Amino acid sequence: MSTTLTTSPPTAAEPHPRRWAAAAVMMIAALMDLLDVTIVNVAIPSVGRDLHASASELQWLVSAYLLGFAATLIVSGHLGDRFGRRALFLAGTAGFGLASLGCGLAQSPGQLIAARAVQGVLAAVLVPQVLGSFRTLFRGKERGAAFGMYGAVAGFASAVGLLLGGLLTDADLFGWGWRSVFLVNVPVAVGTFVGGLLLVPATRERSAGRPDVLGSAVLALGLVAIVLPLVQGRENGWPLWGWICLTAGTAGVVGLGVNEARRRDRAQAVPLLPARAFRLPAFSVGVLVQLLFSVGMQGFFLIFAIWLQGAEGYTPLQAGVVTVAFSAGGFLTAPAADGLAVRYGRTVLGAGALMMAGGFGWVWSAVNDAAAAHTGAWPLVPGLVIAGAGLGFLVVPLVNVVLSAVPGELAGGASGIFSTAQQFGGALGAAVVGTVFFDHVDEGMTEALGAAMPWVTGGFLVCAGLCAALPRRAVSGEGAEEEERAEGAEGAAGVEATEGA
Repeated sequence: MSTTLTTSPPTAAEPHPRRWAAAAVMMIAALMDLLDVTIVNVAIPSVGRDLHASASELQWLVSAYLLGFAATLIVSGHLGDRFGRRALFLAGTAGFGLASLGCGLAQSPGQLIAARAVQGVLAAVLVPQVLGSFRTLFRGKERGAAFGMYGAVAGFASAVGLLLGGLLTDADLFGWGWRSVFLVNVPVAVGTFVGGLLLVPATRERSAGRPDVLGSAVLALGLVAIVLPLVQGRENGWPLWGWICLTAGTAGVVGLGVNEARRRDRAQAVPLLPARAFRLPAFSVGVLVQLLFSVGMQGFFLIFAIWLQGAEGYTPLQAGVVTVAFSAGGFLTAPAADGLAVRYGRTVLGAGALMMAGGFGWVWSAVNDAAAAHTGAWPLVPGLVIAGAGLGFLVVPLVNVVLSAVPGELAGGASGIFSTAQQFGGALGAAVVGTVFFDHVDEGMTEALGAAMPWVTGGFLVCAGLCAALPRRAVSGEGAEEEERAEGAEGAAGVEATEGA
């Protein structure tokens, strides 16, 4: 009887009675992470003035968080699968609140960057438990709805974080100024920790293997080695050590994946980059789409917030308010996105990516047309609305398309890979797009924005092309693997053969 399996939720025929209440608590906790990716962006000029931070230190305020997250996330998913997701969810929630307190009390750029990195690590402990729990607690249409909820919140959080960050910075509550954007997490963490104790059930994968700690260290070092020279290279004149570091980091990550695909001791340790998952086209292509999407989104909102305040003279709150146009566009399309994706499939996601490229291209054009004078907000609004509408079509169905194709025993690890792509893509966006922007800032803020925008729009155009390789229809649950087989996908056939063995 299922009642004897105390570490497992009720079966599909007997769903957990508190599953939606638990999902709400976990989503609120995950929202702290989703907001903290961008909530700091509009506060960056204030942080720079108060702590006398350099351009690269300002980039690290974003990249340190994202790298800490990306470097820890996959192994955290495996730990949750093996030892229980509830305990790690609670530990991550409590730790994230404490790290946020450390950010709010920081007295130097170094202290703030270090606290941001710790904040990212604790977020990485928290988030995969949310997605892994969704995969275990929900079935069929409910699972699609749960993933859709996560996708919608994740997509809008970038813009909402900018608005909230501006509001808190301008409000200057208790004289805290920019520190409020971090301290606001403390009561939220306390509330969700209590809610987690009361409502979140204990779930795990009984067949989960031993996490690969050594592989996790190689992955973490590889990701850091890739981003480090991209952030520091400009200030150091692009030295030889940076190119060596970048090459070694890339080779390390690729080598880890190749080694795990060939090794034979899979029963002893769970692979960090499982070949079974990557053989599914919906998963491998979807992860790449998510990475490129995050490069464009994080890169754009970092430089856009700085440009609005530096070139247009907006306050942090005014800069945040401008992004409401982006959120409004998303709200127009998000409710219909899942249904349209089920009916029209990858065409919807590809159209969303094209709309994002076109919308940000509009913003780029509007800025260039008024380079000699203040642009103002109104010429930018149509482009932001179009880009936001594209986000609804691209991101809301994407989580469902990607994770529903993954076998249940790989749920935590696959969730970690998907979220790692999001966070690492954001770190790359802050590094690459931010570096291009700061490299031209001496020519003027508007010129710097114009130099960086091709990287943003180009990333979304590539996303649109990749969407052609996604499944024809968006499905949920185990139906994704059946559709992959029906389309004759070689990768899915390979997974089927592996599972049969």
